[in-house]
Amino acid sequence: MSTFDYDLFVIGGGSGGVRAARVAAGEAGAKVGLAEEDRYGGTCVIRGCVPKKLMVFASGYGGMVEEATHYGWDMQAGGFNWQTFSGHLTKELDRLESVYRKLLAGSGVTTYDARARLKDAHTVELSTGETLTAKHILIATGGRPVRPDMPNAHLGIVSDDIFHLPELPKSILIVGGGYIACEFACILNGLGVEVTQYYRGAQILRGFDEEARGLIADEMREKGIDIHTGTNIVEMHRASAGEDDGLTAPMEATQYGGSAPSDEAGQGPIRVKATNGHTQEFDVVLFATGRHPNSDDMGLEDLGIRIGRAGQIEVDEYSQTSVPSVYAIGDVTNRVNLTPVAIREGMAFVETVFNGNPTPVDHSLIPSAVFTQPEFGTVGLSEEDARDQEPIEVYCTSFRPMQTAFAEKPDRVLMKLVVSAETRKVLGCHIVAPGAGEMIQMAGIAIKMGATKEDFDRTVAVHPTMSEEIVTMRKPMRTA
Repeated sequence: MSTFDYDLFVIGGGSGGVRAARVAAGEAGAKVGLAEEDRYGGTCVIRGCVPKKLMVFASGYGGMVEEATHYGWDMQAGGFNWQTFSGHLTKELDRLESVYRKLLAGSGVTTYDARARLKDAHTVELSTGETLTAKHILIATGGRPVRPDMPNAHLGIVSDDIFHLPELPKSILIVGGGYIACEFACILNGLGVEVTQYYRGAQILRGFDEEARGLIADEMREKGIDIHTGTNIVEMHRASAGEDDGLTAPMEATQYGGSAPSDEAGQGPIRVKATNGHTQEFDVVLFATGRHPNSDDMGLEDLGIRIGRAGQIEVDEYSQTSVPSVYAIGDVTNRVNLTPVAIREGMAFVETVFNGNPTPVDHSLIPSAVFTQPEFGTVGLSEEDARDQEPIEVYCTSFRPMQTAFAEKPDRVLMKLVVSAETRKVLGCHIVAPGAGEMIQMAGIAIKMGATKEDFDRTVAVHPTMSEEIVTMRKPMRTA
């Protein structure tokens, strides 16, 4: 008979933790407890993928009326009502959280609405004062957005706060060039906000395929987003206040996520001076400059659990920490910070620990999408990474798609395959186009299976579509 309260105790109620808890309890028959200090569903459901994608949908309707007129429709554009949308959004997120709670309860998982930290290798302490023991502990606490360490950073908001704005600003400065910054730049631009974006690097979307991110930057500028690369903030303060007003902020508010202090609201625009010498006022400043794993104040280092320089919990290929009874999955490990990856890691953990089938997590060839406008779907190696690895052929085409070309819009799309010159395997696929996220899922299957360029060539095109170009490119544009 077990001497522990639980076979497994999960800390974190996001997608990865919930999946691991449900499968361990419902399929492996384990006795499982789970603690979540905030809302069930985690970053993805409550303050990430789901609400962001709903905002992407909302922002896409603005241009439909103008486009429809070219197709013979007599339509009148109305204004976007943020309160109506945000009200529906709140109801939907409440519904999804309820679903997560019901799924856990239906699987027999005992839940605790509390913060948990480790007391020892088999014991967790809850903020309610309870102490519980478990044979295995799984940490799935995710991550949080961070503010830069600079004076008055507390005047800006982070991505978590976007969904709780009382009203849409007329103007916003977005600081950052990663996918979160670019997605929100496109969303807010589509909702009618005047968007300026500062990024300290030479081009947005660092780490992605150069040609693809260049096209996305061009399309964002075409839609009216004012992108300044090689640019950062020198100083910022309330325009209605003096230069020295509020130049210090609590360290936690300055460095980490959370809503801007309520006593700062409604005090006028924020004046920002940039490294390029430009000074401008904005209603809102959004920092999208990185995320930090939620590993702080959990008692981990006291137990000898290794923490990396970025705050991530160090784990092996089976998600096991340096303390054998403690495992970690998802963004808190800072491996591949995507919801489906966290879920896969949770499933592999259960297979390893409770089903006696050691299962490492496969982090190779993961398809992903960036929900800019146009979308960016990608799987495998970029052209730059591939050519550093081996000789390659690059097949690509960029063109105006039928739907928007007919409406006399300048939008362009990109289809690209990166192919090994020796094995003929497709090493990478990159699509910049409306619906690219849907397309890359299908391409990802073929590439994961090891498809060659000739396999793509043998596939009959679906006509007329944008995606047919993926199987009709016969000659390489370049070799490297």
